Amino acid sequence: MVKRRRALTAVAGAVAPKLIELTPGITTGVIRQALHRAIVGVGPLPGAAAAAEKQLAEQHGAVEKAIGEVIENHVALASAGGFVTNLGGLITAAFTIPANVSGLAVIQCRMVAGIAHLRGYDLTDPRVRNAVLLCLLGSDRVNQQIKRKRLAAPPMAVATAPVYDAGLDSVIGAEVAAEMLARITGKRLAATLGRRVPVVGGVVGAGTDAWATYQIGRYTSRELLPRTRR
Repeated sequence: MVKRRRALTAVAGAVAPKLIELTPGITTGVIRQALHRAIVGVGPLPGAAAAAEKQLAEQHGAVEKAIGEVIENHVALASAGGFVTNLGGLITAAFTIPANVSGLAVIQCRMVAGIAHLRGYDLTDPRVRNAVLLCLLGSDRVNQQIKRKRLAAPPMAVATAPVYDAGLDSVIGAEVAAEMLARITGKRLAATLGRRVPVVGGVVGAGTDAWATYQIGRYTSRELLPRTRR
C-alpha cells in the first residue's frame, strides 16, 4: 500500500506541471479578479462585507461567533464547488482545473475578506487586499516563503504597514496562483489516480477544498487581530 501511494504521488507530481502548462490563464490577473468579485459580490452572492454583516446581525453583534459562521458557510460553498469541478476525474482535469481554481479563489477570498471586515479592516485599502490574498497561502506556506525571502512579512504586518507597497501586488498574486494550482493538481490528482472512478473524484475534491478552506479560515482568524471598527 505504501509503495502504491508513493507511485501515485510520483505520477501526480509528473502530471501536475503538464496541467499547469495547459492552464496559463491562472495568473495574477485571475486571482486579483477573484478578489475583486469576492469583495463587491458576484451573481447571487453578496459582497464579503455585506455577508459578514448579515452574520454579525444574526449573532447579535458577537464578532467571534459571526466569524465562525462565515467560515462554516464558506467551507460548505467550497465543498460544493470542489465536488462539481472534480466529477470527471483526470479525463476532464485540464478543463475543470481553471474553473476550480478561480471558483475556489472567489470563495476563499470572500471568506477571508469577511473575517477581515469583522475584525475592523478596511477592504478598500490595497494593503488589506494584499493581506487577504496572503492568507490564502496558509500559515506553513507564508512562513516558508518568508524564510526564503520571497515574501517580506505575514498578512497582519502587510495589512497594517505604514505605507502601501505596489510592488507586492504582482508578487503576492503570483504566489497565490502558483500555490492554488499546486494544491489542486498535486494532492487531488494523487487521490483521483488512486481511485480511477470519476464520481469519487468529486467526493475527494469536495473534501480537499472544504478542508483547505477551513484551515485558511482558522489561520485568518488567528492572524488578523482585531482593530477598531469604523
